[in-house]
Amino acid sequence: MWQLRSSVRHYDWGDDSIIPELLGLEADGRPWAELWMGAHPDEPSLLPDGRGLDAAVAADPEGLLGEPVRRRFGDRLPFLMKVLAAGSPLSLQAHPTKAQAEAGFAAEEEAGVPREDPTRTYKDANHKPEILCALTPVEALCGFRPVEESLHCLAKLQLPELKPTIAALARGGLKVAVPQLLALSGRRRQSLVAAVADRAAASVAANDPEFINTYRWAARLAEKYPGDPGVVISLMCNHLTLQPGEAVFLPAGNLHAYLAGSGVELMANSDNVLRGGLTPKHIDLAALVEVLDFTDGKVPVLRPVLGPGGLRYPVPIDDFDLTRVQLDGQPGELTTPGPQILLCVEQTAVLAAGGEQVTLQPGGAAFVPAGETLHVSGPAVLFRATTALL
Repeated sequence: MWQLRSSVRHYDWGDDSIIPELLGLEADGRPWAELWMGAHPDEPSLLPDGRGLDAAVAADPEGLLGEPVRRRFGDRLPFLMKVLAAGSPLSLQAHPTKAQAEAGFAAEEEAGVPREDPTRTYKDANHKPEILCALTPVEALCGFRPVEESLHCLAKLQLPELKPTIAALARGGLKVAVPQLLALSGRRRQSLVAAVADRAAASVAANDPEFINTYRWAARLAEKYPGDPGVVISLMCNHLTLQPGEAVFLPAGNLHAYLAGSGVELMANSDNVLRGGLTPKHIDLAALVEVLDFTDGKVPVLRPVLGPGGLRYPVPIDDFDLTRVQLDGQPGELTTPGPQILLCVEQTAVLAAGGEQVTLQPGGAAFVPAGETLHVSGPAVLFRATTALL
């Protein structure tokens, strides 16, 4: 078992206080967007001896991952854990399937695009389904709302500029309407987004409750990203609010954007993000449309079920498994056949495994090798990441 030194990503959309407060640090004015815990080669957690967790896994995959995990996922940790803190909206984005990631990564490698190139789309060859469990209230756009609901949301604004979009959606569905919006350019795009923003703001000002959160966010997004067609596409997305302890699972192809709030994220071990708007970063519209899942419908809020060690958030894949562990001061055991990462988010936890003892304060994390007996104690709240394979 090792205590981990997590890495921080200071993306522009990050909140300036949530992660520093979690870590017991003074805010320094910078945005603290993500705290990474895992073995992704771009940003591995560091061990006490200075090695990256990725290097440790590569040196002893059998001992750290266990044979079943190696057989299923190869010699790499299959999951990546993060704390995400959004002070402003993230980009409108989706993630690829495994096959899409393998093909896209291979194509960019063959083309000689440097992996650190900001215009590169595929950073690795893995898929990136993910779950986010809210630590504070979280607002997000998640997947496409039912088409009939989208038609009503668009028509309610009574804008002639939206008639082509409404017609495309009614005639050809999301597969026609969304790429058509993404392809808009020039004056037509600017005037459409401006008209939508103005009418959405007017609806909010009139205190019309129908679609009020959707319209409020459309107006805010247009203020931050004027002329961005993602503003219009946001009207066709489910608007989701998570309370602390609630979670959402986002499969490959799901168009989404976290708008505000913080949570614990667990995902397949990948950093592949295909952006479609609401960002100053590189946008690859053709690649995004290729991976998008245009299925419409409500996105369910995940509520945990009681499982071994705590409250488990079931997901339909085996790359990762997330459990919220509430320690009441009594000693307990959190042994699992696979590798695990423990993250403390409240109070203090003492972990003992393999002859080592680690004390975790909020924001602290530890890696426990496969099959190692883990004893825990202390009044604390932990999140445990492992694989659902076992």
